[in-house]
Amino acid sequence: MKRNLFLAALLCLAVGASAQENPRIARLGAYEQDGRLTVGQPRTTLAVDITQEREQIVCGPYARYAQKYLGVRAPLTDKSSYALVGARIALADDARLMAPAELPAAEQRVESFRSEGDRFARLAPDRTSATMLPLEEAAREAAATIFSLRRHRMELITGEAGENVFGAGLESALERIDRLEQSYLELFLGRQVVSVQTRRYIVVPQEGKQQYVVCRFSPQDGLLPEDDLSGDLVSLRLEPEGDAAAVTPAGPKQTNRETFRVAASTVCTLMAGNRELARTILPVFELGRTVEVAVPRRR
Repeated sequence: MKRNLFLAALLCLAVGASAQENPRIARLGAYEQDGRLTVGQPRTTLAVDITQEREQIVCGPYARYAQKYLGVRAPLTDKSSYALVGARIALADDARLMAPAELPAAEQRVESFRSEGDRFARLAPDRTSATMLPLEEAAREAAATIFSLRRHRMELITGEAGENVFGAGLESALERIDRLEQSYLELFLGRQVVSVQTRRYIVVPQEGKQQYVVCRFSPQDGLLPEDDLSGDLVSLRLEPEGDAAAVTPAGPKQTNRETFRVAASTVCTLMAGNRELARTILPVFELGRTVEVAVPRRR
């Protein structure tokens, strides 16, 4: 009896709380509070954050001559591909969850020393005059410059050149040579640009429904709307395990009762095809149960 009264007291503290304030137990139906009529409608809203990475290969202007003058193969066409690299599931009203405006900003990194984006400089580093050279001749001169830079680097390292270049001066000279070589190499080998973006999707569970389509994903186009059939399904599966909070229903002799909705402790799994992206356990009202609980009479 004492245990039931203690539990009832705890539930009374949650009577005025909405589903957002108490994600495990909430008052259901019409009731009076502070002289006002309130209708309790417990609802769970889930936020699904998905992070995708885009890898973009930008073909260099001298790509077709890389094999001939440098002895290496280079990509001959621009291409891009996407991959899912992270995901998170949380209650949309969780204070610890970032607001949509606070989601991580899109990031971009370029796999090159001198690159600033996915476009090459207007003035190629091998241009030393206003004379317009045929593309192959310009590529040949750029390749010759690369080998010249490598010879100068080796001479500096072995001490065959620059006898008075040492310490910080030598380090600075080698760094400059490295940067110059990279700017020439990317004219042949191209540039790799990696972009990272996080998107948020909102899922409102429905009573009795356990499977939801969040969006779609394509390695060629990235995250897509759920009605775009060109991508594979990214789905959220909800599997209730039991009550998220222990509640004892009122007995047949207990007449002073209040109706509450108890959220189900639910395993939330985000899947992209057969690959699991995220899994967590959250309270979900729509998969829970409705109980009548005995509460102390008001005096």
